[in-house]
Amino acid sequence: MRVMRSLRSNSGSGFVFRPARLSSLRSVFTGCRAVMLPRFGGPEVFELRENVPVPNLNPNEVLVRAKAVSVNPLDCRIRAGYGRSVFEPHLPIIVGRDISGEVAAIGNSVKSLKVGQEVFGALHPTALRGTYTDYGILSEEELTEKPSSVSHVEASAIPFAALTAWRALKSNARITEGQRLLVFGGGGAVGFSAIQLAVASGCHVTASCVGQTKDRILAAGAEQAVDYTAEDIELAVKGNFDAVLDTIGGPETERIGINFLRKGGSYMTLQGEAAALTDKYGFVVGLPLATSLLMKKKIQYQYSHGIDYWWTYMRADPEGLAEIQRLVGAGKLKIPVEKTFPVTDVAAAHEAKEKKQIPGKVVLEF
Repeated sequence: MRVMRSLRSNSGSGFVFRPARLSSLRSVFTGCRAVMLPRFGGPEVFELRENVPVPNLNPNEVLVRAKAVSVNPLDCRIRAGYGRSVFEPHLPIIVGRDISGEVAAIGNSVKSLKVGQEVFGALHPTALRGTYTDYGILSEEELTEKPSSVSHVEASAIPFAALTAWRALKSNARITEGQRLLVFGGGGAVGFSAIQLAVASGCHVTASCVGQTKDRILAAGAEQAVDYTAEDIELAVKGNFDAVLDTIGGPETERIGINFLRKGGSYMTLQGEAAALTDKYGFVVGLPLATSLLMKKKIQYQYSHGIDYWWTYMRADPEGLAEIQRLVGAGKLKIPVEKTFPVTDVAAAHEAKEKKQIPGKVVLEF
């Protein structure tokens, strides 16, 4: 990263850079290294560029020197063209949502963080300047202090997935102690986060999974883990649930999940159709169409089953991030990292993730 000015040290032995509270970065930070997406396509379209401009830092924003960023399924989908109605007019863009690193500078209104502090957090799904860069920019509410008990690699794998699960369980379903939760796809990052968040809230959890993640799910506190490749979940699972989180999506898991809910329960899917319909028909037609479809399903299932139906997405939630930080620090919330790549090998990381050569979480290191 290039620095336009330096401050002489008190010892007179040379020049040192002293990050400060700033309302604008333009006078200090001019450019940094970043993985750019110039067009949609396969992993090979990524370009690692030097001296990518660093935007002005708004009063509520924080500049984070990245140590590690995780590769989310959403990153791969955006690279391939998902959400093009949002991202295409702004190409080239930087993808990436999770980050763990060190505060390099803060805006004038930032109160909870300070320069030099180790932090982790995640950007909103529609953020145009992502985290695959030496220096990420996030709002104060999108970051919190990293617990010293976990590494930057471990921390970077957590926030986006855990905040997605938090919104589903706490904002949509409003789960409480003693309730029952069914998770489809409990071995994935969002599903595994949901299991741990629900267990920490005193809930009884059942999850579907593939065989190799079964022991991990049970060790995290789930009362039952059903390998859907070997068992019929409709026969293996007994009783009704207060909430169902479907991380897989599709007509079959929706049908099964809806039928497992008790009256007044909540079905939540990560596979909402807002982005797909907007991409297909544009904002003017696609967004109203998606809203109409969601409302139709909500009314349909409220009438036929007496349950709430949700499309759930990640969003910044300071309360949720604080709880996630507390649980991570206490060792009650973790997402195992299967493999790390240097950021220079971002194409290989995406290719391995997309071809499912690596079943678990992948992290890019700086």
